[in-house]
Amino acid sequence: MTTSLPFADPVAPRIIAGTAPILLLCDHAANTVPADIDLHIDAALLGDHIAVDIGAADLTLALADRLEAPAVLATVSRLVIDLHRPPDHPGLIPTISDGHAIPGNIGADRQARIARFHAPYHRAIAAIARTHRPALIVAVHSFTPALATGGAARPWPVGILYNRDARAARLAIELLQQEGLLVGDNQPYSGRQLNTTLNRHAEAAGIPSLAIEIRNDGIATDPGVRQWADRLVPILADIAARLAPGAGGGL
Repeated sequence: MTTSLPFADPVAPRIIAGTAPILLLCDHAANTVPADIDLHIDAALLGDHIAVDIGAADLTLALADRLEAPAVLATVSRLVIDLHRPPDHPGLIPTISDGHAIPGNIGADRQARIARFHAPYHRAIAAIARTHRPALIVAVHSFTPALATGGAARPWPVGILYNRDARAARLAIELLQQEGLLVGDNQPYSGRQLNTTLNRHAEAAGIPSLAIEIRNDGIATDPGVRQWADRLVPILADIAARLAPGAGGGL
């Protein structure tokens, strides 16, 4: 059973203790907007994919529990600050997202939000990666089946994203394809273009990593989360074992 370590600030990163050689991350786990920040949006948008990766937090916690792995989950909405963007990215504090204006972010104090939310989240990941020394780092995301602003439908139930280090991703793609799944290879977007968290905490340290993007209609319910956890637990454990230092593994 995983254990949530205590934290004082309600928007401090949520840290799950674990001993398995896998570190799980969830950049867009929450739709929380602190009481002192007014985005000036319809509250219904906080349940939309623009505010939170639907189902990603539940899947991350299920994986952490069953793998007995440590995890770090964000506790603030990506509409307040996107933790999966570098500090100098123009979309770090979005003023528009999938066609929806976020007027409360116009003129926001960028450095204050970085100091309050972005920096502590990434410090937490760095500290756990440094002390835990994982064989594999996995970022868990979800994506919408279709953007409101148009574009092609996204047919993949799952996508595996990666940048330069494709060791873990190639294994994951092959293992998922063996289950008969249509797997997005750097889809629905490319990890070569956006891989901020893993670039910083995995690739920079030479740790194998991958991002899992689940189409959110697959994990919007408890049964869906359980189904994907059933599928991913043995795959991630296998990949971590193959890529552990000295294992010399691979398909």
